[in-house]
Amino acid sequence: MKSLLATLALTTALTLPGLAMARPVTLTTTLNNYGGDGAYLALYVTNASGAYVGSLWLAGGKSKYYEHLSDWYAATGGDLAQINGITGASVGAGRTLEITLDLADALFDAGYTLHIDAAVEDMRDSPNEIAVPLTAAGAGSPVPGRRYIASFTYE
Repeated sequence: MKSLLATLALTTALTLPGLAMARPVTLTTTLNNYGGDGAYLALYVTNASGAYVGSLWLAGGKSKYYEHLSDWYAATGGDLAQINGITGASVGAGRTLEITLDLADALFDAGYTLHIDAAVEDMRDSPNEIAVPLTAAGAGSPVPGRRYIASFTYE
């Protein structure tokens, strides 16, 4: 029940910013030139205890591959309702995914962490490729990924 309420709060902040204090935040993920197919990326948030709060974006169109985004998949139980309306195409090697979302002010400087899981067909999966605390001070600071992501920033 707690998880459901947290998810609803996050979803409300994303879709109804008038009901919660929110700000537009641009998330920029630049991929390495790794020489493979387009990457599937799951961007999601956890709280200070590491519990899943909600999904922000999922890049990749074929749901049969979502299980390769293993940390996100485990957190959501593969529930496609978690990503309804927040999906886009996979991201090619060397390309950049830039999305702007309204995020609740309460997510910043309160122990929340933004995670990105990455997976590429016929290559190794990269759960928790990026894990960055959501802080005002961290805005604009590039964070390197572990395998497929060259850098990630939020502003």
